[in-house]
Amino acid sequence: MTDPAPAFSRVKIRTGALVFCGDEVALIRRDRPSGSHYTPPGGNVNTGEDLLDALGRELAEELRLDLADATSPELCWVQDQMVTRPGPTPPPRKIHLIFRLHITPDVRAQLATVEHEELPDGTTEPGIIEWLNYKKAEALPLFPLIGAALSALATSHAHPGNPYLPTITDANYTWV
Repeated sequence: MTDPAPAFSRVKIRTGALVFCGDEVALIRRDRPSGSHYTPPGGNVNTGEDLLDALGRELAEELRLDLADATSPELCWVQDQMVTRPGPTPPPRKIHLIFRLHITPDVRAQLATVEHEELPDGTTEPGIIEWLNYKKAEALPLFPLIGAALSALATSHAHPGNPYLPTITDANYTWV
């Protein structure tokens, strides 16, 4: 029997995208005093919002990518997040839905190179859009914890295997 999970205030759904151009994937790098970390473009689904609409909205906001300029999104992985975090607000439980899509070099040339995340205090935090060989993802501080699954793909088009990835918990993740 596993230890009971901490109490969570709500459940959120996050869509994320692995946007491939050849063997390179777009990841957002955020530099913080405790170190850099990476995340795939994406974000939380709004109440009543369709999942693919949320994915399209987030890709437009973060990369300036129109889904019409990419292959149809393919759901690759689902990852549950049950992690406590610092601060007085009870954390949400989060379900990450990771999609894959492919673009051409011509589309890539038109995309954003910096993304600005709005913070609760109204300021913004820049995120650098980096195109990295997907085989190197396992060595990156990547959240959600998809690096091993991503690096294990035989090709950028390969079948992703089991869609359910191990749950993110306090035992395997610490907030950066």
